[in-house]
Amino acid sequence: MDYVLRTNALTKSYKGCKALSNLTMNVPRGAIYGFVGKNGAGKTTLIRLICGLQEPTAGDYTLYGRKNTDREIAKSRRRMGAVVETPAVYLDMTAEENLRQQYQILGLPSFDGLSHILKLVGLADAGKKKAGNFSLGMRQRLGIAVALVGDPDFLVLDEPANGLDPQGMIEIRELILKLNREQQVTILISSHILDELSKFATHYGFIDGGRIVKEISAEELEAACQKCVRMEVTSTKALARVLDEMKVEYKILSDATADVYAKVNLSHLSTALLGENCELISAQEREESLESYYVSLVGGGKIE
Repeated sequence: MDYVLRTNALTKSYKGCKALSNLTMNVPRGAIYGFVGKNGAGKTTLIRLICGLQEPTAGDYTLYGRKNTDREIAKSRRRMGAVVETPAVYLDMTAEENLRQQYQILGLPSFDGLSHILKLVGLADAGKKKAGNFSLGMRQRLGIAVALVGDPDFLVLDEPANGLDPQGMIEIRELILKLNREQQVTILISSHILDELSKFATHYGFIDGGRIVKEISAEELEAACQKCVRMEVTSTKALARVLDEMKVEYKILSDATADVYAKVNLSHLSTALLGENCELISAQEREESLESYYVSLVGGGKIE
C-alpha cells in the first residue's frame, strides 16, 4: 500500500511530560483518515510535528517517502495544506483578499486557481463581506480555502467541525468528501465528534495517552461494530449451552446479559431455554457505535 504519511515511534516531550509516546501510524494515499482521541490525547501535537511547527523529541516520520530529517523535507511539506487549531485568516479582509495574501506568502507567480478555490469551498458569492462577519462555518471553510492555495494533495484538518451547528457540519462534511473524491486529496482529520466522523472517514487511528492503540479501515470497523441482539436471561450459562448447540456467535457480558450476533427465532430460543430452566427476560437489537468502540478500546467515559 502507498502511504502519504508514516510515523515511527514518534515521541514529543514537554518538560518531562510526554505528549506523544512511541506513536506509530500510517495514512494511506487517497484516504480520509479519522484521527480519534480525547482532548489532550496528542492529536494536535502530532499535527504540529508533521507540519514542521515543532521537532520531535525522538522517533521519526516520513512524508511522501522523505524522512523528517531529510534536507529536502520542505519539498514534501509543499504538498501539504493544514488548518491547525483555528483557521489562519485575516478577519479584516474578504475571502478573496485572504487567498491573495496566501498566494503572495507562498511566492506563487499568479492568482491562477483563486476563483476555483472560492467556488470549491462555497465562498464564491461572499463578495466584499469581511471574514470577521462570517459565520463560524464560513470561517472554517475559508481556513480550508487558504490551506488549498498551492494545490496540495494532502490536507490536514484539526477539529474542523468543532463548535459548528448541524448545517455547518454538513457543509464541512460535503467539502471534505468533494476534495477527496473529485480532487483526489488525501485528508487527515482529527476529531472527537465521532458520529460525524463515521459518515465519511475511510480509515481510523485511535490515540490515547500519546499512543496509537488501534488503526482500522472503515470496512473493518463496520464488521467490528456489527449488529447484535442484547439478551437478558436468568442464566447466561444456560444461554451459552443453547447457543452453542445452535452454532450461533455470542458474547457473554454478565451473569444475566449477552450479545447474540445472529437472527434467532425468539420463540424457539425461549422454548430451548425453558428446557435448561432458564427464562428469556428481554431481547433488544443493538449496533455498537464508533464512540462505544473507542471507549471499549481505551476505557473510561465518553470522548470529549
